[in-house]
Parts: sequence; C-alpha cells; structure tokens
Amino acid sequence: MSANQDGTNLLEVRGLTKIFGTLTACDHIDLDIARGEIHALLGENGAGKSTLVKMLFGSLEPNAGEIFWNGQAVRISSPGVAKKLGIGMVFQHFSLFEALTAAENIALSLDDGSPISSIAAKARALSFSYGLPLDPESLVGDLSVGERQRIEIIRCLLQTPQLIILDEPTSVLTPQEADKLFETLERLRSEGKSILYISHRLEEVKRICDRATVLRHGKVVGHCNPREETASSLARMMVGNEVQAVVRAPVEGIDKAQPLLEIRNLSRQPATPFSIPLRGINLNVRAGEVIGIAGVAGNGQGEFFESVSGEVLQQDAASVRIRGKDSGSLTITGRRLLGAAFVPEERLGHGAAPRMKLSENLLLSRHATDGKAFVGSGGMVKSAAIQAASQRIIEAMDVRKSAPDPEAAALSGGNLQKFIVGRE
Repeated sequence: MSANQDGTNLLEVRGLTKIFGTLTACDHIDLDIARGEIHALLGENGAGKSTLVKMLFGSLEPNAGEIFWNGQAVRISSPGVAKKLGIGMVFQHFSLFEALTAAENIALSLDDGSPISSIAAKARALSFSYGLPLDPESLVGDLSVGERQRIEIIRCLLQTPQLIILDEPTSVLTPQEADKLFETLERLRSEGKSILYISHRLEEVKRICDRATVLRHGKVVGHCNPREETASSLARMMVGNEVQAVVRAPVEGIDKAQPLLEIRNLSRQPATPFSIPLRGINLNVRAGEVIGIAGVAGNGQGEFFESVSGEVLQQDAASVRIRGKDSGSLTITGRRLLGAAFVPEERLGHGAAPRMKLSENLLLSRHATDGKAFVGSGGMVKSAAIQAASQRIIEAMDVRKSAPDPEAAALSGGNLQKFIVGRE
C-alpha cells in the first residue's frame, strides 16, 4: 500500500514492525487515520497496542515500515519530533508532580518560555472553552483523578496537536466525567482534530468511534465501523474466538465459617499531604469468595492495599487478620508466610523490579514461602529451579516475551500483569 495522496488521511502507517529479541511485538502493521475522526485501536493485553502508539509518539523506533504524515514520509525519532509534527498523547498513567500547581506542571512540557501567569491564563481559557474547567493555581496533590486528567488533556491541547492519542482515558473516570470527556472529544472532532482512542470498554468505543482497527498477537486482524458491531463481535475479533460468559463454579469442601481475611475498624492517617485517610473500614473475605472494592481511582484504594499487604504497618495488630491471626503489625513477608499474595496496581516498579529478570522477580517475592525449593544450603540460590518455576508461570499464563528470561521492563504491561498474577 502506498501513501494516500488525496489529503483525506492525516496519518498513514505501512508495514510498521517492532522486534524485541525473539518477540515481534508489531508485525507489518498498516493503519490509516483520517482527518476529523475518532479511530479506535482495539486488542487484548499484549496485542501490540502500546508498542504501536509508542512508535507513533517517538518513544520507540520501528525496525521496519514507514510512517506518513500529511502524505509525507517522516521519521519520528523522539516525542519532541512527534509534538512538532502535531501529535499529542495523553497517557493512561499521568506524569504530574503533586507538589506543583496545574500551571507549573503544564509549563514543564512547553518550550516557549512563557511566564507561568501567561500559561495559567491560556490553560484556564482553553479548559473552559472545551468544557473541562480547571483552576491552574490548584496543587495537583489536592485534585481528584478526573481533574488530573484534565491537566494532561489541556497540556496536550496547548501544543495544538492535529492528532491526539488517548490511552484508556476513561479507566479512572466516573460515568459523569466520562460523559464530559466524550463531549470534549466530539468538539475536537468537529474542529477537524483526529483522535486515536485506545480502550477495552467496547460499549464506549461503539458510542464515540467512527472506525476501529483490531490487533491480535501484533498483527492487524480487522477493520470495522464499531457502530455496526456488537460488543460481542468486537470481542470476538480481538481474541479470535467466541468469548464465553464467566460462570461461577460451585465451591465444595471448603470451610466458609472462618474468614481468611478480616479487616476490623481499619483506620489510617494520611502519610503525606496528598494521601487519603482510612476511617473505620470493616470487611471479611471467606474461602471461595471474590470481594470487590468499588470507587473512583484515587479515593483510598492504594492506601487500603498498602495497609492490607503490609507495606504500611498498623499500630493495631488486630485491624488486619489473616487466617485467624492478628497481622496488622506483620511485614509483607510475614503475611506471605500466612498464605497471602499481592498484585499491586502499578505493575512496573511496584509489582516487579524493572531491570531484574522474571526469574529474579519470582525469587524476590517467594524466597520466604518457597525457600527450600529456591535456596540451598549455605544460602546459595538454585538458579535452575527458579528459572524452571518461572518458565512454568510463563507457559501457564501465556506470557509473550522477547527472550527466555527477559527483564520485567521488556514485557508489555498486559504480559507483565499476567506474570505477576501467576507468580503470586
């Protein structure tokens, strides 16, 4: 396929390929994004979505293929080059300094040397113009997650992009905030802006997107008008077969009388000026149960996880009980020895050490619970046993990797998540 010459496409990708070791993360991908459209990029975790958009934004360079911008071949060697072309990106995980104001955070990404007062005035005017009201003088640490996302969007819009890449933008929003975002996207589309929209929420893709490109195992497997599809048909394109409904199997032979986890009047004062206090939380989790903690991101879930996992110890040991034992004052290792396991929200850095191999990350979390299997007499590490255990996890969880035992940072977010779940 050659570049479009009639001017209808803003961005065209031809044969874009990215290889990490033995893993082809993106395999000869073709993609067209027209002017004034919202284009969905769909795929399972590990399908290649993140790798593709990183190449479009200049965070990664492709091994092969071409990118055309306004019909001209371009090399996007860095995010700075992408921004100069007119490509902006709002990442799923924000890059904001909590101790700075919204205007100060915005200023860090601009290169024009304007005074903060001027940037604040522009940000305020732009935010109200697009229905995303924002106080530029507010400290980021005092803002909700939805308000923080507004900073990211306004920061992007101040760079006057023609193409805006949005990575899972509604994952941290309330339904009302999501509706407001959709209104903003409709406004941007009406102004001729193009949007590449990454989401697993298929109903919202059907609602706002004009076209969709579907990736599977690093390859384009289909294009469609999502409004003409059902959520089931879109899911089928993503995974390659029918998606079976999850049916809860009966749990037999398990004692449900005694909770495995008891939270008793768990309270905690904020550890930092930007932390959320916990007040009198009570819940029980019994064998065979799945208990959900609902709430918009940033409303104490992280603090609750830290208290339950042992990252933050409690003065009242009885506020956390694991398998009938007071555990609030136990370390993470102590709680693991009681049978607890932990999968944190942040995979890279919190759930896994980025520059350590998968087998080494396995040893980090299970050296106490699997000490006899992994550590020999005299404290010598049994490398072969650890690597074999790591390989079993990789195979069981279908972790797609670029080397036999890669560093955690070499995996896509979805594949690293699968490894962490399997490890625990």
